[in-house]
Amino acid sequence: MSSDFIASNLEGVDLYSRYQEPEKYIYLDGNSLTPEDLVNLGKGLYKIKLTPEAEVKVRQSREVIERIVKEQTVVYGITTGFGKFARTVIPTSRLKELQVNLVRSHSAGVGKPLIPERSRMLLALRINVLAKGYSGISLETLQQVIEAFNASCLPYIPEKGTVGASGDLAPLSHLALGFIGEGKMWSPKSGWADAKYVLQAHGLKPITLKPKEGLALINGTQMISSLGCEAVERASAIARQADIVAALTLEVLKGTTRAFDTDIHAVRAHPGQIEVAFRFRSLLDSDHHPSEIAESHRFCDRVQDAYTLRCCPQVHGVANDTIAFVKDIITTEINSATDNPMVFAERGETISGGNFHGEYPAKALDYLAIGVHELAAISERRIERLCNPSLSELPAFLVTEGGLNSGFMIAHCTAAALVSENKALCHPSSVDSLSTSAATEDHVSMGGWAARKALKVIEHVEQVLAIELLAACQGIEFLRPLRTTTPLEKVYDLVRSVVRPWLKDRFMAPDIEAAHRLLVEQKVWEVAEPYIEKYRREHIPESRPVSPTAFSLDSLRMNKCVGTDHSDQDEL
Repeated sequence: MSSDFIASNLEGVDLYSRYQEPEKYIYLDGNSLTPEDLVNLGKGLYKIKLTPEAEVKVRQSREVIERIVKEQTVVYGITTGFGKFARTVIPTSRLKELQVNLVRSHSAGVGKPLIPERSRMLLALRINVLAKGYSGISLETLQQVIEAFNASCLPYIPEKGTVGASGDLAPLSHLALGFIGEGKMWSPKSGWADAKYVLQAHGLKPITLKPKEGLALINGTQMISSLGCEAVERASAIARQADIVAALTLEVLKGTTRAFDTDIHAVRAHPGQIEVAFRFRSLLDSDHHPSEIAESHRFCDRVQDAYTLRCCPQVHGVANDTIAFVKDIITTEINSATDNPMVFAERGETISGGNFHGEYPAKALDYLAIGVHELAAISERRIERLCNPSLSELPAFLVTEGGLNSGFMIAHCTAAALVSENKALCHPSSVDSLSTSAATEDHVSMGGWAARKALKVIEHVEQVLAIELLAACQGIEFLRPLRTTTPLEKVYDLVRSVVRPWLKDRFMAPDIEAAHRLLVEQKVWEVAEPYIEKYRREHIPESRPVSPTAFSLDSLRMNKCVGTDHSDQDEL
């Protein structure tokens, strides 16, 4: 790299200004890593060690490679060139040079570098895959990589350049480049510097690649899958909290809980739908968490709520089921061998295959983006209902002295803009394929873009729900002194601990960011979860008040209503 090269400003470095070297370890064996584990490794909460079983498998696979080299057998990627050059046999004296050239030439990515958390995730995941013992890397080299991870020595890895087939070659090559002492590297101790000096500052030496080891370090779907783990974990977090935010909005808009009746969802038994309806009941069941707001409209004459309130179990539910489906695929992928060729020590041979193709995680992450986006789409419509006095019976844009003050007018526009961006980002990247490497790699997954845009979609979903959370809490102000249910009052108190009510217009962006941070850190879930789980654990009987506008045999016999909310009549 030229001496005048200056790395792009690395986002997220500020997170590492508070970095403390972890004391705990995660033992990797290539078979049992979870997305949550990988995210925690990215956050710097753990160091890595190999299990004894993994060490044995790594040694055994390396013995196969050494025998191939010794016997001068022609095997792809070990004694031959790569891609179109697979038929070019390389002299034994130049096999190490072959691996170094591979890493250098394939380090051709562009764009911003990965933030430290994502670089750590990528590195940790590659270590996990190598630990399976099908890559042919030596235990000595793998231990050097682990030592670099434990010192948080993170190579400069541009986020763009992978087409997601034959592995994530460009980003993984940049990863490997740092470990051979070339390119740039960053650590909390050194900041940005030439890789060899960063390694030296931590008492580490550059790796000297042996035959097959360059290929072992760069061939796999770990860029797609590591970003996919973050996407799945963040999607799970925001999906849970979306139910809480929507429940608070329903209270402010004086909606009914009748639509969440167990029997309705039992006859359309999708797991996500049933769980979302349960969460709504646990948060809104006023017989168990008395709500003065619910009591205030118990005898209203509304027939039923809008879809954005009534259909939350159906819309939020499929997002939950989508996340569960994608998580299964990503969990399998992060514990899979994705090299080529594969080294089967028990058979004493290598086999060329296509496990490096990223179609599985690419398709799954495209699906994730589509599924999770709907949480923002329906949230933006609820924000509209909160801000529109014709629909909310609240002051326009949730502010007093409208006209002098604009309140949530442009916050709603921001939500609409984010939802519109998501519509474009949700176009699946994996439907595209461009032939590369002189048509030897003639179908690719485009999974790198699938992963990056899924994360962007999820970030937008978080931000839209942050705006809804603020709007719902502001709506509560206009219903005071009435109080909502106990769990939702706890959510309100949490928000008010970081964002004060709007008495007049003020700079709004910092408040949106503060609410976004509450969601990202799962604070909203933390305050509501105990009430949800208590409701589940204690099997509290479901409250089913009768509606004055709903037909029932009991009400016909009694010729009167006892209690309640709005009816659940269906439209024609």
